[in-house]
Amino acid sequence: MNEAPTESLLRRTFRRSRDALTQRTVDEPELTARVLVTLNAFRLLICLALLVLFFAGDDPRFFGDRYPTLFAATAAGYLLFAVLTAVLLRLGRAPHGVIGIMQMLVDIVAVVVLMHASGGISSGLGGLLVVFVGAGSLVLPFQYPAIMAAIATFAILGEQAVLKLSDLDLAPNFPAAGILSAIIFAMALAAQPLTRRIRASEAMARKFGIDLQNVSELNQYIVQHLRESIVVIDADDTIRLINSSAIQLLAGGNPEPGSPLQAASDALGDYVRAWRQDPAKSSHADFTLITEGSNVRVSAHLAPLGRDGQRAGPVLIFLEDVSILNARVQQSKLASLGRLSASIAHEIRNPVGAMSHAAQLLQESRGLTEDDKRLTEIIQTHSGRISHIIDNVLQLSRRESSRPLRLTLKTWLDDFAREFVRTLELQEGEFTVKDVSEEIEVRMDPSHLRQILWNLCDNAVKYASETGGILVELQAGRMPSQGRPFLDVLDCGLGVDKETADNIFEPFFTARSGGTGLGLYISRELCELNRATLLYLDRPGGGSIFRIVFADPDRWELQGEQ
Repeated sequence: MNEAPTESLLRRTFRRSRDALTQRTVDEPELTARVLVTLNAFRLLICLALLVLFFAGDDPRFFGDRYPTLFAATAAGYLLFAVLTAVLLRLGRAPHGVIGIMQMLVDIVAVVVLMHASGGISSGLGGLLVVFVGAGSLVLPFQYPAIMAAIATFAILGEQAVLKLSDLDLAPNFPAAGILSAIIFAMALAAQPLTRRIRASEAMARKFGIDLQNVSELNQYIVQHLRESIVVIDADDTIRLINSSAIQLLAGGNPEPGSPLQAASDALGDYVRAWRQDPAKSSHADFTLITEGSNVRVSAHLAPLGRDGQRAGPVLIFLEDVSILNARVQQSKLASLGRLSASIAHEIRNPVGAMSHAAQLLQESRGLTEDDKRLTEIIQTHSGRISHIIDNVLQLSRRESSRPLRLTLKTWLDDFAREFVRTLELQEGEFTVKDVSEEIEVRMDPSHLRQILWNLCDNAVKYASETGGILVELQAGRMPSQGRPFLDVLDCGLGVDKETADNIFEPFFTARSGGTGLGLYISRELCELNRATLLYLDRPGGGSIFRIVFADPDRWELQGEQ
């Protein structure tokens, strides 16, 4: 994990927590805005309800029967004010404190006028002031609620006095007005402690929310920067979490959470589906993934996340690069290979050199026939080939870098086929190169490719001869999904059984007597030195297919330039 990103993350996390402790000045406008919007929605509803009751009812009306015109005009004006207030709150340009004070003053005036037009305190409309003043007190500074309650009290008592002076038939109800005023005062004063508690609760909730966000972000950062590759899928094989290490290992683009597992890896998706359906199937498997950038062998371990370990539920998948594991497990084998390489260098190089030198001297003799010259040419050719193989084995044991060149595959295969057929003295039709496009180019060390292909073709000829006839084919093309070039060596032999197929690339493993068990192992290692992959595939109808999947030459060159 990089120290700089981690330090930046922690600094951002602690800064966010510190700001949460001093967030009250930010919380209050948010709380004020929510209360004002809610209160204004209630105001709109009340205005509409009063107008509907007024115009829908017959005389005597339930509201506004005393002064109908005054009631209708006041209710309409009140509704217009509510609409204008909603626009101001939506735009957010006017200060919330100013809007709150203005709303409360208009509420007091409008409700008192509506109450007067409906016959006074007996109409019951005065109770609306309890709601408006109580709710408005939640958003106003400490000194304003008491002032507004006093204004409402004077307005209610004043309305009763006006009612007594203007209409002798109606007796004012000062006790009821006094009780209503007392309730309004009580609501205004009780709103202040409630406001403080609400704001404290919101500040606490905000702090907890920020702490939870910090923990979530930190957990996400840790998961994304783990060296272990992790994929979490749900019961429908949909990716719920995948870290950057897994994306890099699978190299299947950039699958986002919510995409199917197949989008990351077809092989892994198929195995998980089969694993869910077959209880006897192991939860551990190895895959060879052919990707855009490089070829990797991946080990996948599936861990069910359900309570009872049910396979039908969510699954946590751990992915590991098999090449790293094999490098640890096979240290003893590689050490033996190193000793064998040193022995080859000392024990074989000198005899091979002596044979090559003797062949050169023999070729200079004057009495040689054409057949003798042909035999000496074969001796020199294969002495040089053995010497080159020794160099490649030594290079493999030292893990030296290859010297890749960009090759036109068809031209290279034609030259190789002529040499191979001539050396093994094969008959026409026993070794063929199918139609290969002139456009296919690969990037690989020519000597490595020659050694790999010679080994594969030689094995194919030997296995094909066991069935009574030799038919070896070379085919080339591009992978359908990634467009990467590949080369197939096909034979018509008996094929390889499943148990053997899992081990044929292991060093020193051989199913034939007299073999060293190094041919396929060296071939695969040489492929990996050139960012290619060597695979074994069953051939439909019998036989074997060994496929070399080359790295994208254009992508390799771009990476080399960077």
